[in-house]
Amino acid sequence: MQLNIVLGVAFSASTAFQSPSSPYQYIAYKPSSEAAIRKYNFDIQVKNVSRLCHAKPIVTVNGRYPGPTIYAREGDTVLVNVTNHAKYNLSIPWHGLKQYRNGWADGPAYITQCPIQTGNSYVYNFNVTGQRGTLWWHAHILWLRATVYGAIVIMPNVGTPYPFPKPAREFEILLGEWWNNDVEEIEKQGNRMGLPPNMSDAHTINGKPGPLFPCSEKHTYAMEVEQGKTYLLRIINAALNDELFFSIAGHNMTVVEVDAVYTKPFTTQAILIAPGQTTNVLVQANQVAKRYFMATKAFMDAPIPVDNKTATAILQYKGIPNTVIPILPKLPANNDTGFALSYNKKLRSLNSAQFPANVPLKVDRKLFYTIGLGKNSCPACINGTRLLASLNNVSFVMPQVALLQAHYFNIKGVFRADFPDRPPTPFNYTGAPLTANLGTSTGTRIAKIAFNSTVELVLQDTNLLTVESHPFHLHGYNFFVVGTGIGNFDPAKDPPKYNLVDPIERNTVGVPTGGWTAIRFRADNPGVWFMHCHLELHTGWGLKTAFLVEDGPGQDQSVLPPPKDLPSC
Repeated sequence: MQLNIVLGVAFSASTAFQSPSSPYQYIAYKPSSEAAIRKYNFDIQVKNVSRLCHAKPIVTVNGRYPGPTIYAREGDTVLVNVTNHAKYNLSIPWHGLKQYRNGWADGPAYITQCPIQTGNSYVYNFNVTGQRGTLWWHAHILWLRATVYGAIVIMPNVGTPYPFPKPAREFEILLGEWWNNDVEEIEKQGNRMGLPPNMSDAHTINGKPGPLFPCSEKHTYAMEVEQGKTYLLRIINAALNDELFFSIAGHNMTVVEVDAVYTKPFTTQAILIAPGQTTNVLVQANQVAKRYFMATKAFMDAPIPVDNKTATAILQYKGIPNTVIPILPKLPANNDTGFALSYNKKLRSLNSAQFPANVPLKVDRKLFYTIGLGKNSCPACINGTRLLASLNNVSFVMPQVALLQAHYFNIKGVFRADFPDRPPTPFNYTGAPLTANLGTSTGTRIAKIAFNSTVELVLQDTNLLTVESHPFHLHGYNFFVVGTGIGNFDPAKDPPKYNLVDPIERNTVGVPTGGWTAIRFRADNPGVWFMHCHLELHTGWGLKTAFLVEDGPGQDQSVLPPPKDLPSC
């Protein structure tokens, strides 16, 4: 199959897809029964960009913000040659791709690889196996993913239709955050002070905040639709720290997929999407031909300040002039816990004969992880303390050698495989706020998991300093969200209520504020796989760990050898 490579974007002629860089430009994609090799060039480079009347240099891929979309089909091989021209060392994970036996292409810095140093290149080489839908890629070091991110669109096998009506066209909608100042300096300042960094100055839709912000009329994303047609929106929350509502004025949305897994369709006026998550919705252009705002704003039901300003884009019916003032949608209130809980309850796996939900019914290993915030002594910080975050009272310390390399080459002293299966001291996790110093330990500690064993992990929020919602992402796997609730998890009363028939399958799940979430997965992908809160703030504070899944007995059940161009530390 012949591939055309243009500006680092690989494609070949025929079926069209919407490019988020321009509302009326389409990228072609050829249907083929053969698996293809899709090649992309990603040049990490600094570019001056202006938003909200402020110009600043930002790190980009190929000078684009957001970056280019990766298009592939189920079964394809993808090669992305990343060349780093920026002053920061970085790596790029392909969020949600399972990378079977191939953690070398997973991307998180110091977990599966050392970062790509300035002036160097690395080719991410991976197969897209058994997955189709919307995923995304982003930088995975410091806060660089504020501007270094883009969509991944995986089409199903040729001859395999969507399990929903075929849309007339597809659009990618990437939700993000914008800071007027240098985001790396903002993060460093917060670390020096021992406090959370300044919140973002705006949310964005496809890199643009929309006309409700100053100097933003030309920085507004517009999407043209035709009366009577149905469209597929591939929505990605690429924000660093905010769960987001998204809605379209006057139009319902039908949710058909999350995290590249088909769902039982349901209709809603708004969606809730956490950092790291993706949601595909169908939208029918069945309203009076006008201009309608699409809008996004933060969800936060804990006493924590967030950027609560609304970003907008425009859904515009064909033939309607730009002078028509768009209508604003009614989004849920910022702290609408009821909407959040009821929305997440509606998410169910399609669980059809073709796309079954293979939920592990028997559990080999039960894990219970508490999520806590805390303070450690920091004489140089403003209050004499520095905020940190922990799982089971362990705040993770990033190593100087990638964990997967240390595991594969048996390098001693890099990590300890003794992460506790449960917290050291049980307590009333969601009772009155706890400010006592629980002696949080720090260390590079991970959990060893037997190959092909079934795992149940209960993630329990706590009121250490404050309760808060946490979106947790597991690399290398999807998992089933078998249960969730408010308050303390009850090991006697809660498991009988689990949904073991059609629970939602995904790679990133929100643990509700002051509550718990139970997930299950089969550990059939050998390697070292990062698990972390996808709020960049909390990840930086240590709210992360990893699973070391041992090799299996079969020839095709062990970690593949590393590529020759794997970056060195």
